[in-house]
Amino acid sequence: MNAPLAERYNALRASLPGHVKLIAVSKTRTAEEVQALYDLGHRVFGENYPQELKEKAAGLPKDIEWHFIGHLQRSNVKHVMPIAHLIHGVDSERLLEEIEKRARAAGTPVNCLLQVHVAQEETKHGFTPEELLAWVSSTPLISRYPHVVIKGLMAMATNSNDATLITQEFIRVKGLFDQLRTAPGIDAAHFTEMSMGMSGDAPLAIAAGSTMVRIGTAIFGERG
Repeated sequence: MNAPLAERYNALRASLPGHVKLIAVSKTRTAEEVQALYDLGHRVFGENYPQELKEKAAGLPKDIEWHFIGHLQRSNVKHVMPIAHLIHGVDSERLLEEIEKRARAAGTPVNCLLQVHVAQEETKHGFTPEELLAWVSSTPLISRYPHVVIKGLMAMATNSNDATLITQEFIRVKGLFDQLRTAPGIDAAHFTEMSMGMSGDAPLAIAAGSTMVRIGTAIFGERG
């Protein structure tokens, strides 16, 4: 057993409320590292790169629940869709259209989160809250994208040590989530998830209402 990994993982698990799903971010980690965490009982992993996701899914236990948490290009939807239990970063209408097209051809519904951009960094992706609210309020998503199950929202806060700023950003996402649940284009029965919070800000995200946290370093340790 990898004692340091077990100690970090068990401490983190004990700190999380029962309703919060822990997604172990395994991008650039080896298959052996993923297997070691699997052997401790963990089953939910998040990957950022399509090729890495395909390779790991092919060689690791089949009961792993894979989440795609990176920026997804339309050309890679066909590679990610058959593997991912949930696609976190749907950040444009064009990407959603591509997912719908592929899901319709496969005859399989695809679970997705809509990505919201609330951080101060322009390098991060997603709809602004205003864009997303206007689009969802004016578009019959359920009928337009019948093979896509929109499960909720995903967001990343500003990379900052300012807890007040981060909290404000997460609360803004929660407010948007509450507004969208009653929008005519959203199926409230499925719209239940908020993927917010990483190793540095997970407690703030959970306090704001996050139901999923994406954590890598706090589990696997610093990369060598």
